[in-house]
Amino acid sequence: MRNRVLVVTGGGDCPGLNAVIRAIVKRSSRERDWEIVGSYEGFNGILREPMELIILDEKKVSGIHVKGGTIIGTTNKGGPFAWPVKNKDGSWAEVDRSDELLRKLQYQNIEATINIGGDGSQTISQQLFEKGCNIIGVPKTIDNDIAGTDFTFGFQTAVEIATDAVDKLVTTAESHNRILILEVMGRDAGWIALHSAVAGGAEICLIPEIPYDIDKILERIHSRICKGRGFVNIVISEGAKPKGGKASGHKSDEVGYHNLKLEGAAMRLMQELKDAGCEEDIRATILGHIQRGGSPNANDRILATQFGVKAFEMVLEKKYGKMVAYRHPNIVSVPIKDAIAESNVVKPDGQLLKTARGIGISMGD
Repeated sequence: MRNRVLVVTGGGDCPGLNAVIRAIVKRSSRERDWEIVGSYEGFNGILREPMELIILDEKKVSGIHVKGGTIIGTTNKGGPFAWPVKNKDGSWAEVDRSDELLRKLQYQNIEATINIGGDGSQTISQQLFEKGCNIIGVPKTIDNDIAGTDFTFGFQTAVEIATDAVDKLVTTAESHNRILILEVMGRDAGWIALHSAVAGGAEICLIPEIPYDIDKILERIHSRICKGRGFVNIVISEGAKPKGGKASGHKSDEVGYHNLKLEGAAMRLMQELKDAGCEEDIRATILGHIQRGGSPNANDRILATQFGVKAFEMVLEKKYGKMVAYRHPNIVSVPIKDAIAESNVVKPDGQLLKTARGIGISMGD
């Protein structure tokens, strides 16, 4: 009987997911008696009746490393510990189906599970490991906010997309003597904003880790614009907030979605500037899901491939309860519980933040 490995992609989509899947399949093909099985839309595929599983062989994964998204789908709603069910009165509740999941894995002769996802997905990985599941985590997020790894795949592609947007907005800001605000992703970590601001030459960068003072931002603006001449480019994370305030967003009414739905950081900043007396012409651009879509760049394809190969080799070595990680220049494994113990956020003494301040970028404080 062939040994079977279940592959799951959970959370938001991310450039490089397909490259990981391909690498797992190609590495497993070099061993005898291994079969890779994909579960559609995270763990949903194996929990549904009938189950939605697919055998992943070299033919199915041929050439997918250049494609964005994931061929087995993904979801950031529900999960084995919080499966949404509809009550007779039309309301929704959540049930724990983790024990059922473990039985189904055993029924399908699944030797190990590789869970590719962000902090939420890896929290599920740790919970399943504690219940006896042979599971290995692969970190995935464009926010680069998972501790234990220097970088996550998808991040560099997102930065490249955001930087390209900054480059384009600089030219139109200069042409019209405007203030242009670019809102990028970053719920709790401002890595995309900080990297793209430095790379693109923005004058102001606002991130979740540093609450901003609107008066400080006005000072920076007025140092750049005189008598209607001059321009300013601002990059703001979706999770940025003013001093004493909270991030812009609201509770989602989507069933099974637990995160605060962030939106409106750029528009709020624009209104705050106007309320504070800023008379210059201001425009806001929200980059949104463009940062998560499309083909991964070369760096992310390589990192994702390294992660996929390492993940399968960890299966061979039975290194369960661990997550693949990049510790320059090596691909290593770390305990999942350590990786999710804290988030990787921009620290006050971080080198890139010092660089940003060193070249005159205002962080709004």
